[in-house]
Amino acid sequence: MKNILKYITVLSVIVTLNSCSDFLEFEPRGVLSSENVNSPSNAEALVIAAYAGIGNDEMIGPLTSLWVYGSVRSDDAYKGGGGRGDVDVIDRYEQYNLTIADQGDWMAPRTWTNYYKAISRANFALRVINDIPNETYPEKIIRQAELRFLRAHSHFMLKLLFKKIPIITEDLTQEEIKQVSNDVPNNELWEKIAEDFLFAYNNLPQFQSEAGRANRNAAAAYLAKLRLYQAYEQNDSHQVVSINRALLEEVIQYADQVQGALEADYSNNFLDGFDNGPESIWAVQFSINDGTVVSRVSYVTGLNSPHGTDLYGCCGFHLASQNMVNAFKTNAQGLPLLDDFNNQSIFDSIAPGGISPITAGQTIDPRLDHTVGIPGRPFKYRNTVNNTGDMIYNFSWARDPGVYGYFGNMKEQQAPDCSCYVKEGPFVGTSKNIDFIRYADVLLFKAEALIQLDRWNEALPIINQIRARAGQSTQRPLAAGASNIYNVNQYETFPSKEFALKVLKFERRLEFAMEGHRFFDLVRWGEAAQVLNAYLDKEKQRRDFLSNARFTAGRDEYYPIPQREIDFTRGVYKQNPGY
Repeated sequence: MKNILKYITVLSVIVTLNSCSDFLEFEPRGVLSSENVNSPSNAEALVIAAYAGIGNDEMIGPLTSLWVYGSVRSDDAYKGGGGRGDVDVIDRYEQYNLTIADQGDWMAPRTWTNYYKAISRANFALRVINDIPNETYPEKIIRQAELRFLRAHSHFMLKLLFKKIPIITEDLTQEEIKQVSNDVPNNELWEKIAEDFLFAYNNLPQFQSEAGRANRNAAAAYLAKLRLYQAYEQNDSHQVVSINRALLEEVIQYADQVQGALEADYSNNFLDGFDNGPESIWAVQFSINDGTVVSRVSYVTGLNSPHGTDLYGCCGFHLASQNMVNAFKTNAQGLPLLDDFNNQSIFDSIAPGGISPITAGQTIDPRLDHTVGIPGRPFKYRNTVNNTGDMIYNFSWARDPGVYGYFGNMKEQQAPDCSCYVKEGPFVGTSKNIDFIRYADVLLFKAEALIQLDRWNEALPIINQIRARAGQSTQRPLAAGASNIYNVNQYETFPSKEFALKVLKFERRLEFAMEGHRFFDLVRWGEAAQVLNAYLDKEKQRRDFLSNARFTAGRDEYYPIPQREIDFTRGVYKQNPGY
């Protein structure tokens, strides 16, 4: 897939759009149109353009990494940067004080636009391919299935963010599109998205020869994910009112169809050179030195590099919260402190030289050192770069420690001498793929469904499999000679469903910390208000900038529908409650 992305630029003229409302009256311009592109070779190029659409995001309209929406918006991370006014829209998200749609909010509406651009690419390609005779295009059904998978992915992500969304398909006329409502029962929207994933599941090969193409494996994983979210049935105020057991059975059914494996070392998931490995079930593909002018690298986390070092440069966003760091504590048995992890901070103080000593006698899960930049510890498993640049994370790398503290993020970073690394001005981009679904995700989808179905003993070995891999992931340089601080063991038993659920939820947080899943997990479980307000009550004692933050149940679970879209459709789109 990476080798054929060079065709995207040529094709982009036929699918470039400005917003959801623009594409409602869109006519392709340039050398290609639905009349003259009706050939298998041109159709193949349109499919590649559709793949490009899911990765065409940016720092200010993210699609692939949901670090803003799923991490900073949760208890995992702070916004960071140069104080609250630096990209202040993210500060408003973090404070939960966005109350009027589009009032100073340009990021979420831009993400809405970018997802519907991606959907329009898939739909345009489908309209072309649908008219090509089967006998002249042997790959027709497979390509239709890939495009419907891509469309479903974008609709799914929009639904996580906005809940009430219009489902736009290729068979709608321009006039019909203008009348598509977003005010549809929640379960009906899930079913519409599932239809595309089911088509992909039923018509794609289990694997494809070109890495990055959608396949049956990825469709099964996505169906497991979708059915899990759908099973937690919400009312109009976003409260979980019931859990659908039949849908939970489907989660298990589809999860069992996914073929994959955990990487031997946890860190492999976050290092260049391991793209499309056994744990990567569905990922957006990036490339470098691919024959294009600027390469196909990702800048979505371009603001998030360490700030106070010439090795990186800018801009110190997406910083680990003290609460999340504390969650990695383990007790004498090597198990998490499920209830009282946050009573005392894991690090007592900053020692001379900017080193963070762990509280005496405390042990931790090594996933902490794969996730967070910590003063005094190797960053990205390196002590130096080319034997010259110091790669020990330093207190000085924190841009505004008086506001946000001194912890950094590490999963989304690469070493600055990586062949995957590009610097454009102060901003960093890399060709490292971004995983939407890892095999660890699929395992925990299944474990969650089993627990909710009162089969928690069957979930025990699944969760222990995740923990076993975590305990073994200590081979790369982490804490500079302090490996005795790591202590991770497995659970012997789950005495109750309630305990098993608590373990499952905690394990998801540890495994996917700062990967952008946390907020959406809390909303799915119906626990966002309870968990996040408890987090804020404690965190306000550590971070003054959160003193007025408060999560409002029934509103803050979702973003407002962009007002410009409501205006354009003359009220066909309905606003989410509370805005």
